[in-house]
Amino acid sequence: MFVLACFIPFWLVFINSFAPESVLQKSGYRLWIPSLDLNAYKYLLAGEQVFRSYGVTLFVTIIGTMAAILITSTYAYVLAHRKVKYRNLLSFLTYFTMIFGTGLVGFYILIVNWLHLKDSIWVMILPYLLNPFYAFILVAFYRNLPYEIYESATVDGANDISIFFRIIWHVSTPVLATVSLFYALQYWNDWWLSLLFIDNHDLHSLQMMIRNLMGSLNVSSYVGGSTEYKVQPPTEGVKLATVCLTIGPIVFLYPYIQKYFVKGLTIGSVKG
Repeated sequence: MFVLACFIPFWLVFINSFAPESVLQKSGYRLWIPSLDLNAYKYLLAGEQVFRSYGVTLFVTIIGTMAAILITSTYAYVLAHRKVKYRNLLSFLTYFTMIFGTGLVGFYILIVNWLHLKDSIWVMILPYLLNPFYAFILVAFYRNLPYEIYESATVDGANDISIFFRIIWHVSTPVLATVSLFYALQYWNDWWLSLLFIDNHDLHSLQMMIRNLMGSLNVSSYVGGSTEYKVQPPTEGVKLATVCLTIGPIVFLYPYIQKYFVKGLTIGSVKG
């Protein structure tokens, strides 16, 4: 019953994206449709906006996740290391940002007036490079590692950079994969930064594209698809088709990350 409760909403979106517009307007969403209609997908893919948004979202997700996991993992390593003198102060400052967030006005002034990132693709990457909650997840994992690893590597002449990238990085694969998935979902699903700082349609992400479609009755003015519809474009069908196209890649990512979730849950249960 729980699986069905999770599956039915996805099925409704998927199957009704192939429904004729007249059926959607007359009967609403149905578990099964009388006939298949590809007009919504044809209309959506006829324009260039969906391909531009896909490119933007893929770039932001891939580059952002790689940069974020590198910065977060190295920062968490500093917080977890016993020899760092000010690790407790840094931990407090990191925790403080989780409780008291910055104001929207100050954040906007920082991005626009100081960093000059408005209408730049990097404005969708830089603000999410370090998440305090994900950093503390990594800190908890690092602190459970035997300290003898650091001592033996130091005796062999390795410095902190070599210890981290040659030893700690490899034994931390389960937690790094988990945090990487969290970051990837954050970047993939984000539309807030695009709404604040992106006015150029060429830099709109997929989620921002969906938001504009949901809030606009005139789909053709945004998507730029085919003009063969004389009366009205398939508005509801285009919305559902857009959701199907945007959710696909991130859903296919889960099977490859699942084994790391399981390993992360069981890594501390048995000690040799």
